[in-house]
Amino acid sequence: MIDAQSLSMHFGQVTALHDATFHVGQGEILGLLGPNGAGKSTIMKILTTYLRPSQGTAMVCGLDILKNPRKVREKIGYLPEHLPLYLNMEVGEYLTFVAQARGLSQSKVRERLDWVLTKTDLLPMFYRPIAQLSKGYRQRTALAQALIHDPEVIILDEPTTGLDPHQVLEIRNLIQELSQSKTILFSTHILHEVEAIAHRVVIISQGTIKAQGTVAELAMQANVRPWITMEIQKSSAEVLQALQQLSGVDQAYVIVEDGPWATIRIAALAPVSTLEQIFALCQAQNWPLRKLNLENPSLEKIFLALTRLDQAA
Repeated sequence: MIDAQSLSMHFGQVTALHDATFHVGQGEILGLLGPNGAGKSTIMKILTTYLRPSQGTAMVCGLDILKNPRKVREKIGYLPEHLPLYLNMEVGEYLTFVAQARGLSQSKVRERLDWVLTKTDLLPMFYRPIAQLSKGYRQRTALAQALIHDPEVIILDEPTTGLDPHQVLEIRNLIQELSQSKTILFSTHILHEVEAIAHRVVIISQGTIKAQGTVAELAMQANVRPWITMEIQKSSAEVLQALQQLSGVDQAYVIVEDGPWATIRIAALAPVSTLEQIFALCQAQNWPLRKLNLENPSLEKIFLALTRLDQAA
């Protein structure tokens, strides 16, 4: 549903985006993850035809953003970083205006208005002037305008900004519900936001895509491996010697020795099969085992590994 090919954006001598290529399929949630100023909003402005790229192009619902910008806009619901609100209008009045501007019939306006007001919990604010809304309710109103015309592609720039924890959870659930039939691209610099809802992640820093894929695929690209941790009642020297004989063990070292118990961390080339080898070894040797678990690398560790050089520059 979204195919970006070699997108670049230059503002004079400044390169805001360089050679960005990625794909988002129907029913998929793709998270753009990067620090502030990384190029996330630039990508979204290009895809929504607010900006014309210096190089490259993209297809949205089979339409070229350069050749068919108006048709592309019809397919997209967009929540920009700076909320597109008219503060002197009431919430219901504003959403009705947006729906009519999108070309919805009167009956369709009523149907979609009921839907978005319910899904974004804005019904109590229907007659409230937008200027009197809290930051969280303004965010929800802006999200409602992005959904009012039932778009095929939804592009959200920092969709949970200003929301309290309960509201964040509601919006996450709504995004996951929408992804059953729609394509969703959202940006954030909040790591746990991506972990919570994204099917795949694009990590971007200083205008360049550093990696993309599932969290497991990103870990491989960043060369950040999972660890196995074991707590065993046995001489750590004997256990380490035995572990080094296993085909799947890359390295092993002692973290803590507490009396007869030793806590050992193991880096494995094939974590799941190595876990099985270690368990079989302990059974065969009749070694008391108190803990044996696999610790997958966090997205935070992966992100820092992929962007460390950029942050040091």
